[in-house]
Amino acid sequence: MNDPKTAADNTEKKPNRLINETSPYLLQHAYNPVDWYPWGEEAFEKARKENKPIFLSVGYSACHWCHVMEHESFENAAIAAYMNEHFVCVKVDREERPDVDQIYMNSVLAMSGHGGWPMSVFLKPDLKPFFGGTYWPPQPRANMPGFITILRHINDAWENRQDEIERAGNELTRVVRQMSAPESDSDVALDTELLERAMQTLLKSADRRKGGFGNAPKFPHAMDLRLLLRLSRRFKSDEALQVALLTFDKMANGGMYDHLGGGFHRYSVDARWLVPHFEKMLYDNALLGNAYLEAWQLTGNDEYERIVRETLDYVLREMTDPAGGFYSTQDADSEGEEGKFFVWSLAEIKEVLGDEEGTLFAASYDVSSTGNWEGTNILNRPRDWNEVAKEEEIALEELTTRMAAAREKLFDVRKKRIHPGRDEKILASWNGLMIATFAQAGHALDEPKYIDAARKGADFVWTEMRTDEGRLLHSWKEGKARFNGFLDDYANLLDANVEVYHATGDVQYLRRAEELAALMEEHFYDIEVGGFFYTSNDHEKLIARPKESQDNATPSGNAMAVTGLLKLSRLTGNTQQEELAWKTLESLSSQFKQTTMAGGQSLLMLDFQLGPTYELVLVSPNRQETDEALSVLRQRFVPNKVLITHSADDAVPEILKDVMQGKTAAGGEITLYQCDHGSCQRPVSGIEAVKKALEEL
Repeated sequence: MNDPKTAADNTEKKPNRLINETSPYLLQHAYNPVDWYPWGEEAFEKARKENKPIFLSVGYSACHWCHVMEHESFENAAIAAYMNEHFVCVKVDREERPDVDQIYMNSVLAMSGHGGWPMSVFLKPDLKPFFGGTYWPPQPRANMPGFITILRHINDAWENRQDEIERAGNELTRVVRQMSAPESDSDVALDTELLERAMQTLLKSADRRKGGFGNAPKFPHAMDLRLLLRLSRRFKSDEALQVALLTFDKMANGGMYDHLGGGFHRYSVDARWLVPHFEKMLYDNALLGNAYLEAWQLTGNDEYERIVRETLDYVLREMTDPAGGFYSTQDADSEGEEGKFFVWSLAEIKEVLGDEEGTLFAASYDVSSTGNWEGTNILNRPRDWNEVAKEEEIALEELTTRMAAAREKLFDVRKKRIHPGRDEKILASWNGLMIATFAQAGHALDEPKYIDAARKGADFVWTEMRTDEGRLLHSWKEGKARFNGFLDDYANLLDANVEVYHATGDVQYLRRAEELAALMEEHFYDIEVGGFFYTSNDHEKLIARPKESQDNATPSGNAMAVTGLLKLSRLTGNTQQEELAWKTLESLSSQFKQTTMAGGQSLLMLDFQLGPTYELVLVSPNRQETDEALSVLRQRFVPNKVLITHSADDAVPEILKDVMQGKTAAGGEITLYQCDHGSCQRPVSGIEAVKKALEEL
């Protein structure tokens, strides 16, 4: 499962410069008649030398409309010829170059008020943008201008109205630089009142019938859901809890969840979570796996545990490289059709299951002869299974058992279909998110295979995606790591290594986290106003040096820097790391007032910092008693904690000496030390007393 284009498609075509790239997205365009260049000095020098504008096209391999624009325009010989004559054409994979994507997406947002992919931007040879948009059809259609018309207008302006282009380029660049440097607001207090206002904002935007926030299209909002779980506890708000749980239920029962193979699609195009955008992204499954894990810990709902396990098993089965890293995406399309791999007809269901089981499955998963989407059926569960069981006059337990068997049969048949394409590049940042989720789930569920996946993933990045000097590289494919690491690479992997330490007790991961924290501070921190730049201080010079302050589909780099630094500081006693994290939160303060729903991860860590935060140290001479104590803690919803487990027979590692000072197995018994910001309670000794103390957290 890789690039769905076959070699046979390209036997008569001459490749362009993208043939030497490793990105599956760029390779998909390697046989276009467009004379594509990858982002780099060769293209820029050509634009300067020939005094031509640059056409920058940015997308990613799982993007449906990127494929549409390629087929309609970039494979069109006449359009390609015009592009080649009048422009220097540059193609970028946004997942490989998120810095370029951020900067020029800001220019599109400034021009049009909305963005998306494919992103299409026209630049001067000095890389200043002067016009842009997203998808354009080849000819005018449905109030959209035609791409060839736009190309002609841009060429005319370039040849005859250079003064207008100069003004537009300068003004857009000024706006992009302003958007890249969010301002802090000293009037915004980082306190519990801010958290309560954030909760009220989320509640006001919640859909109380169908779950989620706002109207269609609906996105998962994993960080906001986790925030509601915490704030429901902090403010004793059953309303906040019910909004979160309704959304968890609707997403898991809807078509956005893959009921046969596990894992979540990107988002729902409708308000009731039926029709997904069918691509599967590694980061969504990492973030939602983590969110459902916390929902299970808080409620004990076995359905949430099932979703976690099925999602992580999907990643292990279909998104894991043999060497240990995790792949990026699976496409929405197969055989040229969006969603074809995932949908079913009633006849297909009955052919596999037989008439009786097929009819029961259809009643359980909303399958009909007419279909629920474009004449086919997206599997989903709009009806409560208690109702289905009553209607079919069977016990709920029998229905659940029979449907599990039916899903397995259908999954086995589906495996024989032509699979969607898979982007097998391994990104450090997204791997960090997935490693952390595997570690947390493995620890909470006491599941060794998940802990093993977390450890292997962390080891893969550490050994395969660093320079000889120890600096991170962003992307890996087919044995080759490329591109300077970005802030979220460092921040996500810092947090991931902390979580692998939590799950394994192996102090090497804590040392790696400390090393990443030091590199992140040295190369990304803004010593003037606080916060972290997205690119390092020795990165390629671009028209702006952005500071990523808002969550999008993934948590912002600054929010994840705060996450990793606060956890690490509580484990090691390094107050400088805590100070950096707090200054970073202060630098993000203005966004909390303006766009609460873009700051979920930052607010999670504000909740962590305001406490109570449990700094737990378990010292025991007996591994069996340690495991017995941890079994109590694992299943409890105690998100604001750090944990050190230490064998009384072992020497204290240097990195833990400050925090471990004076902490021993009192009287030779397992002993729990519980602190918060250096204020410690009386130690508790003996297995029963320790278990009782952990149950009361």
